[in-house]
Order: sequence, then C-alpha cells, then structure tokens
Amino acid sequence: MVPKLTSKPKSIQRTNEGSYDTRLTMITRDDIEQAQQSWGDTLIEVGEASSWEEAHARATAMVKQHYHWGADPVLFGPTRAADQQFRSTVKSAVSYFVGRDPNHTEDHGFALQPWKSVRFENTDVVCMDQVGLAMGNYFFGQTDGTEVKVEFSFAYVRNEAGAIQIQLHHSAMPFSG
Repeated sequence: MVPKLTSKPKSIQRTNEGSYDTRLTMITRDDIEQAQQSWGDTLIEVGEASSWEEAHARATAMVKQHYHWGADPVLFGPTRAADQQFRSTVKSAVSYFVGRDPNHTEDHGFALQPWKSVRFENTDVVCMDQVGLAMGNYFFGQTDGTEVKVEFSFAYVRNEAGAIQIQLHHSAMPFSG
C-alpha cells in the first residue's frame, strides 16, 4: 500500500532580497487546473483578435506568461508541426500560434483557427514538490460545434514570482491507424 501524502503545500515566502522563495511551495492539482484554464482562455483570446498584429501581440504575451523561459529550456513540441517540430524560443513558439514567420513556413497559426473553447481532460496529474505533470486529452471546440481531440503531456514549474508556468509541452493528434 502506498502511503498518502499528508503534508499541505507550504506558502510562498518572501526572502530578504525581496524575491519569492518558490522552493517552499508544492505545485497542486488545483494550480495545474487553473493554469490549464488560463492557457485555454488565452488561446481563444489570441484567435479573437481583430487583426494579425493584435493576434501576434496577444500570442507573444501568452507565450511569455504561460511558458517558463529562462535559464532552463522550454521543451515545446506542438501538435501541428512536422518540419520543425520542436520550438525552443519565444519567437518560434509565437510563430506556431499565429504564423507568418519566414523561418517556420509550415506554421499557419494554430490559435487563429479560431477555436471557440478549450477543454482539458487530465488522465492524471502528478505533483512532486515544485514540479507538476499532467497528461491527457484536450479538446478544441470549433465554430460548427465539433471538437478536435489532441493528446498532451505538460510539465509545470513555478517562476520566481510563484506563478505556474509550462516547462514541457508536447501534444499530438491521436493515432488513427
């Protein structure tokens, strides 16, 4: 029998230098579900922009807010990328969401579908101190009422301010045999 974790997540504490010591705060299932909801809502907002320039600005903000760019790399393997299937920079991630980057000609703007909803169904979530893992399917609602099912695996970490961000994002269309 596996023992149950009985300790509760510790709160974020401010250090003497004024930054937050995020090592003290365990990532929870609720944190992950809130991050997923925010990611989905923001993706829809990108697609609702009235111009490509506005969509690009929103996608840039989305990628900077939701992904953990910094000392460690972001491992981003998006759904509809075959030629350059992994994206390791803000610029290449933004290109995936809104396209028009001459260095990523296969990108047509995933966020510009436009999607009407994003719904996550986690197969399960693993919370290990400052890392949270989630795997399952997410469903992208289309204007005709149908949904596109996509498999995902995400790893979440806390940034210096305590916000949950994506360190690993891999998604793929289900095998169709």
